[in-house]
Amino acid sequence: MTVTDIGLVIMIVIALLFAVFDEFIVDYALRGKTRLRVPLRRQGRLDGLIFIVLLLILLYKNITTDGKVMTSTLILFLGLMVIYLAYIRCPRMLFKTEGFFYGNVFINYSRIKNMNLSEDGYLVIDLEKRSLLIQVNKLDDLQKIYHLLIEIQ
Repeated sequence: MTVTDIGLVIMIVIALLFAVFDEFIVDYALRGKTRLRVPLRRQGRLDGLIFIVLLLILLYKNITTDGKVMTSTLILFLGLMVIYLAYIRCPRMLFKTEGFFYGNVFINYSRIKNMNLSEDGYLVIDLEKRSLLIQVNKLDDLQKIYHLLIEIQ
């Protein structure tokens, strides 16, 4: 295996580990039972498209210069992982008993200092040092979040 192949394998393994962590471990195994799942708007589709185009350029270069079939296969697998992570997987916010997961980071409810709802339907949660801008798919989900947070307090 060349250094390129090793790098591709490492990226594929990292992407697979993240996908498994995001889909199964966070939802079912960490911090207790999930009380509410809220799908969020997708962001970064353009970034995923740019990465896929770069992978296609690498694949084209590898094929035209008679590169290894193994390298082409690894590039295709990495492309499939990028398609899954950027376009198929739905980002979500998971509310647990003691806090919530946003961007795969657990935040305790006690860290919330203030919450605001913007005119555009964005939920802004102020923490100690930063603010979270949460964009939900459906406005009804904001009401579910509100009722859950009222119930918890």
